[in-house]
Amino acid sequence: VRDGSAAPEIFMVKRHRLSSFGSAYAFPGGVIEAADRKVHDLCTGLSPADANRLLDLESGGLDYFSAALRELFEESGVLLCDSHLSEQQLEQARTALNDGSLGWDDFTHDNQLSLPCDRLHYFSFWITPKDEPKRYSTRFFLAALPKGRSATHCGGELTDSSWMPAREVLHASSTGAMRIILPTRKTLERIAEFDSVTSICAWAERCAENGVRCVEPAFARGATP
Repeated sequence: VRDGSAAPEIFMVKRHRLSSFGSAYAFPGGVIEAADRKVHDLCTGLSPADANRLLDLESGGLDYFSAALRELFEESGVLLCDSHLSEQQLEQARTALNDGSLGWDDFTHDNQLSLPCDRLHYFSFWITPKDEPKRYSTRFFLAALPKGRSATHCGGELTDSSWMPAREVLHASSTGAMRIILPTRKTLERIAEFDSVTSICAWAERCAENGVRCVEPAFARGATP
């Protein structure tokens, strides 16, 4: 998220029509990979115990933070950690990560990067309804765009992107101009209540402090006439 002239703006990305949730607008994200478990020594700002407590897990909490940092970089080009790398070097690394020729653990260790897990604010947890043939267990994190950084979608899984206030995305969805799924819509409805990135981040912090509950929607079948 970043502050905008009228309201805070969220970086929305459009999924490729052949990917999961094809042609829908969503937030950057993806799945945990093996490399995410190999960079715990580089994670800062959050201990393994604290990560497990926040996500209510017995182990592996830092995997989610590492995956979120990696996917954010791969899909939007935003690297939350400070680095000595040039824009060209970062773009080359991003391309290599996306095509699989470079591992996240190799990239971060070779460049001695610190992964600032405390810049990610965990605030929501959704699981796909039981009746769905393919199910997802998804954790949502929020991050403020660092000053001087820009975001661009990758050209593979993502085909478009835009910085938009939450209310504009919701309006575009209501008119059919943008397709979004339920978790995205519910998240945008909450974010639309705030007038600055600072207030959004403070809300996300309160969510974590109070304990994030899992949301698992269910399909309701109406009676036939």
